[in-house]
Amino acid sequence: MSTSKTAKSALISVFHKDGLEPIVKKLNELNITIYTTGGTETFIKDLGIDVVRVEDLTSYPSILGGRVKTLHPKVFGGILNRRENENDQNQIKEFEIPEIDIVIVDLYPFEKTVASGAPEQDIVEKIDIGGVSLIRAAAKNFKDVICVSSMDQYKEFLDIISDQNGATTIEQRKTFSAKSFAVSSHYDSAIFNYMNDEQLQFRQSFDTVKQLRYGENPHQKGFFYGDLDQLFDKLHGKELSFNNLLDVDAAVNLIKEFKGEAPTFAILKHNNACGFAQRDTLAQAYKDALAGDPTSAFGGVLIANKEIDKDTATEIHSLFCEVVIAPSYTTDALVTLKGKKNRIILIQKEADFPNISYRTALNGVLAQDPNNVTDSKEALKNVTKRIVSEAEIEDLLFASKICKHTKSNTIILVKNKQLCAGGTGQTSRVDALEQAIAKAKTFNFDLKGAVLASDAFFPFPDCVEIAGNAGIESIIQPGGSIKDQLSVDYCNTHNIGMVFTGTRHFKH
Repeated sequence: MSTSKTAKSALISVFHKDGLEPIVKKLNELNITIYTTGGTETFIKDLGIDVVRVEDLTSYPSILGGRVKTLHPKVFGGILNRRENENDQNQIKEFEIPEIDIVIVDLYPFEKTVASGAPEQDIVEKIDIGGVSLIRAAAKNFKDVICVSSMDQYKEFLDIISDQNGATTIEQRKTFSAKSFAVSSHYDSAIFNYMNDEQLQFRQSFDTVKQLRYGENPHQKGFFYGDLDQLFDKLHGKELSFNNLLDVDAAVNLIKEFKGEAPTFAILKHNNACGFAQRDTLAQAYKDALAGDPTSAFGGVLIANKEIDKDTATEIHSLFCEVVIAPSYTTDALVTLKGKKNRIILIQKEADFPNISYRTALNGVLAQDPNNVTDSKEALKNVTKRIVSEAEIEDLLFASKICKHTKSNTIILVKNKQLCAGGTGQTSRVDALEQAIAKAKTFNFDLKGAVLASDAFFPFPDCVEIAGNAGIESIIQPGGSIKDQLSVDYCNTHNIGMVFTGTRHFKH
């Protein structure tokens, strides 16, 4: 039995007509009968090509404002009948149902309608019923029917029928079937997530996938599911790796805290800031960020909240870095930065991020709201006799923003809006503090007058004691320990100012 099938008929019902014309002309050239309806019918007739109206096939008009057009046994029987099944063939003859060998569908743009901010009534009307049903029917019967389920597949399909004179192989039909179920399942997931206010079930689907060079390590396969083009314009450099993407994600989320503020520059390594500064010029912000840890900066990811100019680019160019991200670049800055052929240069676009964050755990998925709480001056509660000054508050809030985006347990030390050091990912808060102090000393920072931010409360007064001995004069932390008063008492005795925020910022 031959697995190659030569088509004699096609059903076309599409929302987007872009790219459809050459397919229609090729089908007509191959003497393939075209069934169609609605706007697709008008489009094809305007090309001077004859069609059979679905309404004439079914003897029913399009009804309910177009909600019901193709949902009829004469349509679905034509698609679903099994060509090698004697009973099926007898029934389609009895009921005068023509076989349909090709189904071409492009669904209503539900996701784009949601993204446009349209009212709910308009969004609901963009839930495609007939189109999804056609896709599922044709994809199920891939042994006999080929289903083209998206305009993204038009070119591949056109190449096949052009090269093979309207014939398709079983392998091709099965491949298109898999693509069709991917389209329909993604479409249903998008509808579910729009309707699912209570997060009762988990459904996520991505139309685009990019195979990476490898995963976290060379022996691991890696993929990115999502559309990076929505977030960035890539101007130069090699392909982003798995680890690059993790660092870029961390960088973008961190710099978002400083949107609209004075020129700010961050250098990240392994998802944590190793350099960070805010200054009057971006070039100076970069230099002071680099001074925070010039060793770790090697091979890091760099991000700015302002346009990168020539002076900043010149400073950056002497450093080996994997990725540079900014909202824009001057022309001469790009000339400089492109001097390293593998350096990845990205323009960050204005874009919305998911309102739920996910990660795999055990044999399932953990989901939570993003940590959208940023500590503010209004949230601060002064708990010590010494009231922190306005200048200290600025540094404390600056440190808190960095702390929020650093792996727990973490301690962040800041002075004059410059990251002096961070203790990151430690199992003990004391270890995190001692790591930060030691690192600051390594790079010759004077911690006298510096501030400290902690992602969680101090269970004992040991941390405030160590901080005071290092020269720290003010502290920001969530509070909430049953032994908070011990830390407050130590601060009062040693003239250290401390504020509570009431918000913990664990990051694992």
